[in-house]
Amino acid sequence: MTPPLRPPLKVALAQSVRELPTGPGWSYEPKFDGHRMLIFRTADGVVLQARSGRIVTAAFPDLVEAALAVPAGCVLDGEVVVWTGGRTDFAAVQRRAAATPSRAALLARRLPASYAAFDVLAEGDEDVRRRPYSSRRARLVAVLGGLGPPLQPVPATSDVETALTWYETLPASGVEGLVAKRLDSPYRPGARAWRKLRHTDTWEAVVVGFVGPPRRPTALVLVLPGDDAVAVSSPLGPSLRAEAGRGGLLRVEPGTRTAVAPGWGEVPYVPVEPGRLLAEVERGTVRHPVTTVLRLRDAGA
Repeated sequence: MTPPLRPPLKVALAQSVRELPTGPGWSYEPKFDGHRMLIFRTADGVVLQARSGRIVTAAFPDLVEAALAVPAGCVLDGEVVVWTGGRTDFAAVQRRAAATPSRAALLARRLPASYAAFDVLAEGDEDVRRRPYSSRRARLVAVLGGLGPPLQPVPATSDVETALTWYETLPASGVEGLVAKRLDSPYRPGARAWRKLRHTDTWEAVVVGFVGPPRRPTALVLVLPGDDAVAVSSPLGPSLRAEAGRGGLLRVEPGTRTAVAPGWGEVPYVPVEPGRLLAEVERGTVRHPVTTVLRLRDAGA
């Protein structure tokens, strides 16, 4: 018998496409706007791992409590979301993820989290990652089907017309697109074997820090949906620098941290309270990913 899976684990990834793959053998799921997370139901408790490998158990006590109902030995892959006003709220998810242990319980009551599970990596301590997705999907539904919120399997269909209907109708609830998976494919950690069709080429990121002076920051430090790693934006233009420094939105938190910026290397930045300022960004690639801020939005507006 193989030993049980333990964190940190690499997650499977998706490649962005401009057209939905069609034909026999494909399954489609909505892509939720949240934080990627693995749930490990161990023999004596629950461990939550972010996409980066960071352990975030203490930040989500509500999901820990809910996951105790999952059979021991299960490892789930999915997305943490917070619903506000009938749609997913990524800024609220980031506030939850960044919570200190002393604030985590309070935020769990104010901003309860849900978990949209889309894969199972282990069941009963059996590593099932090499099994086809169709088999893993059946196991996922069997594990979570009787539990209900806040742990639920994402909807899935092999009917392309149903998937396209989701694509057209679900954006109002915060769904950002579709993910397509081959029914016969194994779970491939670190590989971009899945296909992701997004509604736009831009993302709404949460500002978690800045580089430079607070009244006219030279760059912003961001967290993008589906990830918990920080990204440093390309240099801001004069108008965005002025806008970012106005109105007290960059509420500074104690200390300094470092992040890797394309072309700059490792740079120090000032952390701010997450969830107050959002940035619409474009994510391009040259030799390294480049994140360009297009516009800013007050999360409370």
